[in-house]
Amino acid sequence: MKRQGILNSDISRVLSYMGHTDTICIGDCGLPIPDETERIDLAVKFGQPSFMDVLEEVGADMKVEKIILAEEMKLQNPEILCQIEQFFAKHETGFKPEIQFVFHSDLKKMTKTCKAVIRTGETTPYANIILQSGCIF
Repeated sequence: MKRQGILNSDISRVLSYMGHTDTICIGDCGLPIPDETERIDLAVKFGQPSFMDVLEEVGADMKVEKIILAEEMKLQNPEILCQIEQFFAKHETGFKPEIQFVFHSDLKKMTKTCKAVIRTGETTPYANIILQSGCIF
């Protein structure tokens, strides 16, 4: 049994398969997930687990070089945006990941090329993120 890190076997597997520039998405419970993209459903009930709970664990277990967020988050969910920025500012050593903002409609299209979408129980608007994997060496 693992002593630390992500215990969810599906998330752990996807992260271990990822290479440089591959992407994974963490989404709220309303984000549509394309049929062709693997769904890792963690949602238990509204609010659990939270978006930030999942992001903090996944973000601690992978090298993130780029973050993609919905432009709409700036006005519709500035609290989560602030929490994301604070997490990566304190967590990433060496450099802070690039942040790219796209329209929510484009972010949804981008999930088609993600290795997986992790569905949380989050119910706040636009609490979705695509993480692009960096190189660890």
